Amino acid sequence: MKLEGKYTFKAARQKVWDVLLDQKVLASCLPGCERLEEVAPDQFEARLKIGVASVKGTYDGKVRILEKHPISSYRMEVEGSGAPGFVKGEATISLEDKGDKTDILYSGEAQIGGLVASIGQRMLGGVTKLMVNQFFKAMEKKIQ
Repeated sequence: MKLEGKYTFKAARQKVWDVLLDQKVLASCLPGCERLEEVAPDQFEARLKIGVASVKGTYDGKVRILEKHPISSYRMEVEGSGAPGFVKGEATISLEDKGDKTDILYSGEAQIGGLVASIGQRMLGGVTKLMVNQFFKAMEKKIQ
């Protein structure tokens, strides 16, 4: 499943960059995040409780931040599994100045398997977009 989109923050790029990489802010903004612990520089272990339609469960996983180019871009790898299935993916996140605002552009790909994949790609795509929007709206509140 491909993921891509854009979100605009009403803040300078440096501030957006700092908030995007702040562990406490990330933990509070990730939908369903119960735990996010740094285990090494730019490497985290996470526990998320997520439900998609009638398929609900807890996922344990890892997040790695790679190829950081401060205030410009980074790549993120995510993998997790739980009783309902697994997810593995990566995304590139880029920040661009737009006057007194900052655009975040993201693109990536995710593989989803197990029971959660059985609900269909169309529904998963919609749920994923909803969760990404929830994340960015929560981040926007932290930035302001």
